[in-house]
Formats: sequence, structure tokens, C-alpha cells
Amino acid sequence: MRKPELAAAIADKTGLTRDKASEVITAVTDQISAAASRGEDTTLIGFGTFNIRAREARDGRNPQTGATIRIPASKTVGFKAGKALKDAIS
Repeated sequence: MRKPELAAAIADKTGLTRDKASEVITAVTDQISAAASRGEDTTLIGFGTFNIRAREARDGRNPQTGATIRIPASKTVGFKAGKALKDAIS
């Protein structure tokens, strides 16, 4: 499901217009992104938690040449599904 389809589904369920539903989706994703950039977790009870995960620096291999390369440390966003979401897909 893409954003326009999600906005249409939300509009049908809530009575909002598709444009307003799209604005709500954008506001939610903007706030989750802002919290992540500050290093904060975002928990939506029943749905899941978005959190920042740190990856240590490590050695890897170039698949074309087989040469060893150094992969630098980085941060990424992780998602852990909540119980209600897990139950919904089981």
C-alpha cells in the first residue's frame, strides 16, 4: 500500500477528505522523523516502536574483487512490531 492508497482508506474510514488524510499522514511521518533525528524512540501502542540502532564499524568484502574493505559505523532506524500488529498478521 502506498501513501495515496493509505490516505484514501483513512478518508473512507474517518470521513476526512483524501487531502486532509494525506496531510495527517505527512504530519505523523514528519514527527516520527523529527524524533528519530533527535535520537528519540517513537512508540505507537499496539502498533510498534521506531528506534535508533547503532551499527559498529566492521570489515566487509568487495563482491567483485574480494578485497577487504572497512565499513564505517552508522546509525539506522529500526522498527519493532507491537503485540496487536503481530497478532493481526498471524
